[in-house]
Amino acid sequence: MNPISKYSSQQNKAVLVTGAAKRLGREIALEFAREGWDVAVHYGQSETEAQATVAQIEGLGRKAQAFKANLANEADIKNLFAAVSTQFENLHCLVNNASIFQYDRANSPSLLSGNNLLEHMQVNLTAPILLAQLMFKREQQKSKKNTGADDEEMTLPSIIQLLDQKLMNLNPDYLSYTLSKSALLTSVEILAMDFAPYLRVVGLAPGISLPSGDQSIDGFTKAHQMTPLGKSSTPSDVSKAAVFLAQSNAITGTTLYVDGGQHLLPSARDVMFKTHLLS
Repeated sequence: MNPISKYSSQQNKAVLVTGAAKRLGREIALEFAREGWDVAVHYGQSETEAQATVAQIEGLGRKAQAFKANLANEADIKNLFAAVSTQFENLHCLVNNASIFQYDRANSPSLLSGNNLLEHMQVNLTAPILLAQLMFKREQQKSKKNTGADDEEMTLPSIIQLLDQKLMNLNPDYLSYTLSKSALLTSVEILAMDFAPYLRVVGLAPGISLPSGDQSIDGFTKAHQMTPLGKSSTPSDVSKAAVFLAQSNAITGTTLYVDGGQHLLPSARDVMFKTHLLS
């Protein structure tokens, strides 16, 4: 089914969510749809899951389409944004959710892999920065063409960078991941200054919201409870926060921590190690 012909969506805002086929990205995409947004669903390899997400969004009465792109490839990144911009002229928000999360540490018996570090930097940092720049150029060009706008149209478009609560309390685990996300955190303030007044840029830092890797349900439950509130973020908490940020016209250059206060508790190891889930 062609989503463009099924829905008349020119007056509705649209969002591009990277890594939206599964897990947290999927929940974010669905929450935007529930709130009346059209959704561009990016995926890397998970085509079946991406099409299922599209079907769910269409079931909510919103326009949706899946777009495949390798975020480690600069040409793919540019083609992705061009395709989304063409199909969703009402694009109003970019959620940079896609990331890789592989274990490494500087004091490991084997030397740190340069390729692993570069791969994390490419997917977790470079791709979000390049997509953000393309979004800025698009909004800048649109602004020059607009002769007038009503209050609804004056709502500033936004870029949401998905981060991690662990950036507030650093530990040596997952070094490449942490370095890439730390740089992305820094980008929030820098890009917010550079892209104003055309775009807002905000960070969203979840806590432990879903099981990762080989983590058991019991282990996840224990880790999830290691916060001052006795629970960390749920996918619903994070997805609702993303929509809130996209609709909050005065918020830019800052990061919202949605983690049950997990970032307030220093830890010498990643929480997954504290529950004995990774050897």
